[in-house]
Amino acid sequence: MARTEAEHYTRMTEAPVAPLIARLAVPTTISLLVTSIYNLVDTAFVGTLGTSASGAVGIVFGFMSIIQAFGFMYGMGSGSIIARLLGQKNVDEASVVASTGVMLSFLTGLAIALVSAVFLTPIVFLMGSTETIAPYAEEYVRFMLISAPFMTASFTMNQILRLEGKAALGMVGMTAGCFLNIAGDAVFMFGFGMGITGAGLSTALSQVVSFGILLSMYLRRKSTSRLSLRLISPTPERVADIVATGLPSLIRQGLNSITTMLLNAQAALFGDAAVAAMSIVARIVFFAFSLTLGVGQGFQPVAGFNYGAGRYGRVRDAHRVTIFMGEALVAAILVVMMLYPAELLRIFRDDPAVVEVGIRALRLQGVSLLFLPLIVATEMLYQSTGHKLGASVMSLLRGGLVFIPLILILPRFRGIAGVQEAQALANALMFLPAIGFAAHFFRELPEEAA
Repeated sequence: MARTEAEHYTRMTEAPVAPLIARLAVPTTISLLVTSIYNLVDTAFVGTLGTSASGAVGIVFGFMSIIQAFGFMYGMGSGSIIARLLGQKNVDEASVVASTGVMLSFLTGLAIALVSAVFLTPIVFLMGSTETIAPYAEEYVRFMLISAPFMTASFTMNQILRLEGKAALGMVGMTAGCFLNIAGDAVFMFGFGMGITGAGLSTALSQVVSFGILLSMYLRRKSTSRLSLRLISPTPERVADIVATGLPSLIRQGLNSITTMLLNAQAALFGDAAVAAMSIVARIVFFAFSLTLGVGQGFQPVAGFNYGAGRYGRVRDAHRVTIFMGEALVAAILVVMMLYPAELLRIFRDDPAVVEVGIRALRLQGVSLLFLPLIVATEMLYQSTGHKLGASVMSLLRGGLVFIPLILILPRFRGIAGVQEAQALANALMFLPAIGFAAHFFRELPEEAA
């Protein structure tokens, strides 16, 4: 075991940067794409129940983002600290951080489930539901509450594995859950005729299975850090460090939930077809964005390990490689989005009103994806190296601080066109601040540790 971990350390700190990032990016990208495929398939399945049911998926997506936000916060907070500790060869403290982070994540998911169960109806309407969409959304969300603690803990364990540089292990748990979810949708929704209830039940069961698979990775000692009840040590200092380091992820995901609510609410002013259209567009765009996000997540353990080891030149090289890879992948998928927007939309809902609204939104958001590789790589750079304030500010900007005023103002003057344009314009406006953040980071970074 010691020899294996020594080889892993050498690979993370000495292997050529571009192939290393590519190798780490493959499993994370596969995980993201499989998750995105599940979202697309789920949207298509639920879309067969009608436009209102299709709109409910957008509401559920916003609620799921809240649960994911806390899972990502503890996962990114713990994982970033662990990557730097492993760069310093401090495995014992890394295991304490991992055990504490997973425990905090599970308890937070349980608290979210209990509070949401009491206020379910107001929450659904707060997230932009209409009277016709609400019954579908409530039925779906009820099952998600059952699996909430398992979902948060799964995201945390997956992020820790990824930031250790062992993303392939996390991929197994996440993709298995997604494939089970897709199969469950088909069986429960259509085989048993359970409709939207079947979709919710399938989601809950798949999350519990993912949790079990990911936990087994730690119990079978496949990970570098260990999970153990006796290692849990929620001291104020350790909890504060985990939360502060992971706060950018919470901000980003939390703002994503808020922006989804606002987008649904603004789209709802133009009918259920507009809500369904923007929900479908969001899933298609996330599928494309998953490519650059996966490369960025492959970059994170490289940045954390080498920053902890004082190999600053490799951090610089990795940032440049990540941007180049992300741009190449986005450009390739953008061609399909620009040429066949209507065909993509009809896969999920063959409703002329939905397609009409979705075409322009899909093309605009597709073009704006070209701005994101630099933005994502720079934000991940700050978070992976423990620069909490800069990472939090960038998360505020990318997560919605730019988008929120646009989605509130543009529809007032441009109607449905404003709803279609808001996200694309927000992505473009975030580009220049990201350049400034990157330049500042590398200006302050030493050339190499002594």
